[in-house]
Amino acid sequence: MKTKIITLRDNNLSIAAAEKTISSSEKVGNDFIPEIYDAITPEMVDDKMKEYRLKWNYPSAGEEYDMMSGLRKSAYQTTHLNKRIACFLSHYEQWKHCAESGEPMIVLEHDAYFTAKIDVDMLEKSSYNIIGLNNPMGATRRANIFHQQVKERSKGVLPCPKVDLDHVPQGLAGNSAYYIKPEGAKKMLELVKEFGAWPNDAIMCRQLLGGRLGVTNPYYTKVQGIVSTTSL
Repeated sequence: MKTKIITLRDNNLSIAAAEKTISSSEKVGNDFIPEIYDAITPEMVDDKMKEYRLKWNYPSAGEEYDMMSGLRKSAYQTTHLNKRIACFLSHYEQWKHCAESGEPMIVLEHDAYFTAKIDVDMLEKSSYNIIGLNNPMGATRRANIFHQQVKERSKGVLPCPKVDLDHVPQGLAGNSAYYIKPEGAKKMLELVKEFGAWPNDAIMCRQLLGGRLGVTNPYYTKVQGIVSTTSL
């Protein structure tokens, strides 16, 4: 199972966190070795956006209604916008690789930490194209609501919980750990082409993925709780 950890090579905190991710995977006995992927940096954003012919289509302040998607786009807390765009691009490149290779993969951010061995067979046989692996606690807003809905259901891969109003983009718990099939990756590329570039966890939402966004019960990862390199 190809597994990539989005990591900032010039950031000691990011490197240390990614190393913990790798060691935690070894500890739980996963049958794969996560590999560090050099994240897109803010300095690379302009060239990468031109290379992929993308346009950022998300407010940097306040909120706006997106008529095409029917969703309300609210600005994220981000001191430097290019950090947010760079994070999106790092995920976007994983989607491109997955779609072009025709093979499923696991995408991790550097703060992911494995808490149990991944049941790869369960993920592969699931009808969901993108599956969140992460415990929501400390990883996303309304984590308690998310967690409660997951724990009330049976074990296995479940539909992504609804935690807010229909017009609010909502999806996986922080987007820092997910399994993605080529079909899911192709769909993400199509969504970006249709709606423009949004923060990766906003465009990868249950509303736009048509019931193909799932989560695992039990969870397989949690966040390490390090300082965000995106919002600062």
